[in-house]
Amino acid sequence: MGKRGGLSILLLLMPLFITLAQTPDVFRAEYMILPRNDSGARLARMKLVANVPIKVGDSSLIVLGGEYNRLAYDLDRDDITINQQGLNYFHVVDINLGYVHSYTKDWRLIGVLTPRLASTLTNPLENGDFSINATIGAFRDRPYLDKPTRLVLGIAYNSAVALRVPLPVVYYEKRFHPSWSYIVGVPKTGIKHHFNEKQMLQTEFILDGYFVNLQNNTALPDATFASSISSSAAVVTLGYSYNITKAMSFYGFFGHTIFQLGVLRDDDRNDIFTLNDDPSFYIRTGFRIGL
Repeated sequence: MGKRGGLSILLLLMPLFITLAQTPDVFRAEYMILPRNDSGARLARMKLVANVPIKVGDSSLIVLGGEYNRLAYDLDRDDITINQQGLNYFHVVDINLGYVHSYTKDWRLIGVLTPRLASTLTNPLENGDFSINATIGAFRDRPYLDKPTRLVLGIAYNSAVALRVPLPVVYYEKRFHPSWSYIVGVPKTGIKHHFNEKQMLQTEFILDGYFVNLQNNTALPDATFASSISSSAAVVTLGYSYNITKAMSFYGFFGHTIFQLGVLRDDDRNDIFTLNDDPSFYIRTGFRIGL
């Protein structure tokens, strides 16, 4: 399985771990669209997130929740002939079981277990629809410094990956000026300009992607069959966030992909057919309630 393909399987997991390390989403509703590009591909994603943090003792927190992603994929091409039935809508459902322990004043230990369903849901559920994701790591927060910093280090594991090797999660944020901060990490790197406590402008370089089981195998022109689909993309964006309250905010991002790759895979997770390998514009907007 190619490097981009393996990365795409884990991209939906890493942001959850980083979010739990900072301020868990109590609720998030988000819409993302990649308009039709030169490959004739258009992708839209609706995301809903809900988490319930439960305090355990004086130094620990359990987070129970879930995330639902509905992806609408539309391919309009005349140069290929494949059965596109079952390639229109994909569903990714995560059940989030998170644990956060305040180890010292600065450090928190974090563990996240995420059973996942990723499927076209055109038939009754089958074994290939399910996988287990796990992430462990630590978070250091120093908001009291003159230049506050946040550091997240962890490893993420996904049972759906053919080569089952844990991948690193890295996130470092520093407010080096009262109005400026930067982020370095995977899957997001960027810089923020804080106008005030309510408004922020942000640039991002992010990795995004998905991996979904195809319940109805898709026949290809060479008589082979695809059993899964994956997509990965690197995106540069510019966004604006407005805090209605300390915990509630609206945000919007606009950008363009540097690369985008959507492929069909066989039972061994090998790339067997490229659906989309052209860049496109990127739009994402949403509403969030945190702690």
